[in-house]
Amino acid sequence: MKTDHLTRREFLDQTARASAGVAVAGNVIGSEPLRPGAARKRLAMVGTGGRGSSMWGTGVVKPYQDYVQFVGLCDSNRKRVEVAKGLMGVDCPTFTDFDRMIRETRPETVIVTTRDSSHDQYIVRALELGCEVITEKPMTTDESKCQRVLDAEKRYGRPIIVGFNARYSAIAEKTREYVQSGLLGPITSVDFHWYLDVQHGADYFRRWHARRENSGSLWVHKATHHFDLINWIMDTEPVEVNAYGDLRHYGRSGQKRGINCRTCPHKSDCKFHWDITKSPSAMKLYVDCESEDGYLRDACLFREEIDIWDTMTANVRYANNSIMSYSLNAFMPYEGYSMSFNGLHGRLDVRTYDRQPWTVNANAEFRLSLNFGKSEMFELKVTGADHNGADPKLKDMIFKPGVPDPLRQRAGSRAGAMSLLTGVAAYRSIEQRRPIRINDLVKF
Repeated sequence: MKTDHLTRREFLDQTARASAGVAVAGNVIGSEPLRPGAARKRLAMVGTGGRGSSMWGTGVVKPYQDYVQFVGLCDSNRKRVEVAKGLMGVDCPTFTDFDRMIRETRPETVIVTTRDSSHDQYIVRALELGCEVITEKPMTTDESKCQRVLDAEKRYGRPIIVGFNARYSAIAEKTREYVQSGLLGPITSVDFHWYLDVQHGADYFRRWHARRENSGSLWVHKATHHFDLINWIMDTEPVEVNAYGDLRHYGRSGQKRGINCRTCPHKSDCKFHWDITKSPSAMKLYVDCESEDGYLRDACLFREEIDIWDTMTANVRYANNSIMSYSLNAFMPYEGYSMSFNGLHGRLDVRTYDRQPWTVNANAEFRLSLNFGKSEMFELKVTGADHNGADPKLKDMIFKPGVPDPLRQRAGSRAGAMSLLTGVAAYRSIEQRRPIRINDLVKF
């Protein structure tokens, strides 16, 4: 039976049964501890800031202690790596020299959670030294670094895993089920609009992300998640990108500015003032470590050195002949997104409008509308921390042996490249004022 002739009720029943089957399989296969006497995989991590010490640190140490063990931590900031060691509760040596860590601790796998712009440096060196690699997204920040990573993986024959946790959210999984079912027919276009609120969005402009040389801009650091979702949901790859962007709210657009929030003369009347002293972990990881490298975690949102965009829009053409209209705005009154798939037989709308949905809940509204048929709506309720349960599923897939992958969520270097290159093509398009073809950036 062809899925495009199913009723909505029949389709929901089938996908519910499929989802249930996946859940049962995930709880049985690959969840047992290693056999008695089996060695745990030896992990090392480079980059021990907030993301490294939490998601890949405390989020791995105890939950996966039957499968892995940290044998080394490395960071360019000698104080921060010691703080991270304490926060993670591990007993392993710390280093500021990456090669020395690899040589002395002999890890099998290296987790790369440094600034985005240095991902390629550590990915390539880890491969050269005989290690497998897990890297935070984005895999790297420009086309030349991407080429370097792809060439190194091919040269040394060791795998790279990219941590695209957004693929593992229940909302993303359900969206993919709809699109892949064929109920909508061939997808002709996508409308995808992401809204960062004045809390979450502003935070990118306080940190190192606010310089393009560090992050590749939000086109790469943030939108990489979104571009990967579309590639994965539709099972296709980008071909060409045309984009526009501007810095309208932060950076030089501000009327009042200082060096950082703690010392700012305008903190009493600035709605964006952030008191870092109220965050014990941020004080330990950053303020107490400023003497080493001068990095300010609470830097002013309106400093003139900021050179990324806060208002962005792009058109993307894909290999399956679909096109996407995408936008990202970083100073909205609410957090969430609107993602719609237009097919020859109907349309699927997916919407979330929550403040900080990645920490508490991300209830999604689905509307399925079929041509010459009904338009019906239902809500998918998702609760819990760790990106609404996506992070544990990602890490189960990585660290537990034998976990099945029926939705093809494991992401390697190809997925990492295609998502980041969409962002690179977008900012090259803005710079050069013309459409950019993906195949002109990297040779696969």
